[in-house]
Amino acid sequence: MLARGLRVLGRAIREQPRIFAVAVAGSVLFGAMVIGSAYVIGAVVGDVVVPSIARGSVETGVLALAAAGLFGISLLRVVGIFGRRLGAGYMQYRLQASYRRRVTRRYLDLPLAWHQRHATGTLLSNANSDVEAAWYPIAPLPFAVGTLVMVAGAIVALFATDWAFALVGLAVFPALFTLNVVYSRRMAPRQARAQQLRAEVSGIAHESFDGALVVKTMGREAQETRRFASRAAELRDALIAVGRLRGLFDPLLETLPSIGTLAVLVVGAIRLRQDAITVAELVSVAFLFTVLAVPVRAIGWVLAELPRSVAGWDRVQQVLRATGEMAYGDGVLDPADGRPATLAFADVSFRYEPAEAHLPGAEVLGAVTFTVPAGRTVALVGPTGAGKSTIVSLAARLVDPDTGTVALDGVDLRELTSASLAGNVALVAQVPFVFDDTVRGNIALDRPGISDDDVWAALRLAEADGFVAALPDGLDTRVGERGTSLSGGQRQRLTLARALAGRPRLLVLDDATSAVDPRVEAAILAGLRSSATDGTGAGTSILVVAYRRATIALADEVIYVEQGRVVARGTHAELLATVPGYVDLVTAYEQAEAEREQARTYQDPPVVPVTTGLDVEMDANERLTR
Repeated sequence: MLARGLRVLGRAIREQPRIFAVAVAGSVLFGAMVIGSAYVIGAVVGDVVVPSIARGSVETGVLALAAAGLFGISLLRVVGIFGRRLGAGYMQYRLQASYRRRVTRRYLDLPLAWHQRHATGTLLSNANSDVEAAWYPIAPLPFAVGTLVMVAGAIVALFATDWAFALVGLAVFPALFTLNVVYSRRMAPRQARAQQLRAEVSGIAHESFDGALVVKTMGREAQETRRFASRAAELRDALIAVGRLRGLFDPLLETLPSIGTLAVLVVGAIRLRQDAITVAELVSVAFLFTVLAVPVRAIGWVLAELPRSVAGWDRVQQVLRATGEMAYGDGVLDPADGRPATLAFADVSFRYEPAEAHLPGAEVLGAVTFTVPAGRTVALVGPTGAGKSTIVSLAARLVDPDTGTVALDGVDLRELTSASLAGNVALVAQVPFVFDDTVRGNIALDRPGISDDDVWAALRLAEADGFVAALPDGLDTRVGERGTSLSGGQRQRLTLARALAGRPRLLVLDDATSAVDPRVEAAILAGLRSSATDGTGAGTSILVVAYRRATIALADEVIYVEQGRVVARGTHAELLATVPGYVDLVTAYEQAEAEREQARTYQDPPVVPVTTGLDVEMDANERLTR
């Protein structure tokens, strides 16, 4: 643990050498002044105070000189403290900021499959408390390095003063170091356990808060409280174990310098009777052992925090060294030409990575081949688990296929740059995410070239301009965290407008209008379809996961998938006439939606639940099962 901790500190020094040098210089100056002050005080006592008492008078000049010496040393100590603390703090916070950015960038580079295997609370802990823990020993590190220099200087001074004093120093200082090492070894597993539990508590808390709606509506408050309390109690016990060990070793570390001072007084009294030393030397050495107690503790502070630092560093490195990133190519497709793009799946197979690495993942897609022609609307239809959402993720390159290719205008998505992919393809997910920002901020997302006119045009196409215009501040209205001030349908239309504002050449909709009134949904899709086929060459190709019959009927072509395979393709009318499974599924969708509409009509008092495509899909599958 000591060796690993020192390697982490060495990494910090290599990354911030200049700031570390400033901090150590301040610490060395402070240490030199501590030793100097001990010998100045010894000289004042032995050469000024004792003779003055013997004479019964004090020489003003000598007293003024002694005061000036003490003042000068104190001033230099202040300068050393300022340099040490400023450098150490600056170094620590720079490292923490740097590694938070590295962890965040790594999160953005890692594929969606990796994020799905890690709890959000754990990822937050990695980027926050683990980074802080990794660099926590940086604060006392320059002080500890300066203390090592000071101890070496003190031992030299002790040998120069008297060999007996040097032997006392050689006994006390190694004992302090040995005690600190033992302390560090025993503390290591306790700190690692506590750091792990911090992440777990954070994960449970985030999950409970993020799922507050489910917790409240399902009456799970007591169970969630117990779940959180159980893990919080484990963290409490782990921290108590850390505190108990610290409470055992801290008194020992405080006592050793005091024992050294007592030993100096005993040895000094003997040597003084032997006329081997003077009163000034005895006072200097005794004072030196007294003032060295706190600086030597700085070494203990560093060693005590090394286990926590190593635990945090290991957890941060798990993120930074994680594999599975999706490398981007250098291919570019210019989105500025405005022409709709052609999306092509060719023999695409995919399986998700299992939670346990030694187990094989189940195949989700197998040999999927289809095309979304430029300017056309293609609907994906299929029962639960058919692979529709996986196809959507592949089309937007949230994941890469195991075999086969997904190409845009004949270019494999893996060969495109990140900017080119984002500029040509937009995905609107079934569950909308709205930032705690203004309407304008949510739609424009600080993307260059998107003016207010573009924002309003996107809102009109998403059938959202009416409710946005009615908001108190229009585009400047803040919508709250996750868009809490908006309805489900309004949030979906806002996220759709966000995608449209970038003028994508391919728009992928994963049941992105499920919470919207059917008439509004029909208007949105009709507007999108007309914009893609307006005869000007401008527009968008659309791939949409559809459940409502009206939505499906608007598509130029329907892709019917079952169990990860494309079973049939053609127009809605053609599939109704030739594919029995398709007829059953669409009819079940339609009946489920009709029953929901009827329930909403006759409820008293009226209650309007948020109906998603997943709800309709589950009801439809239940009908098919019966």
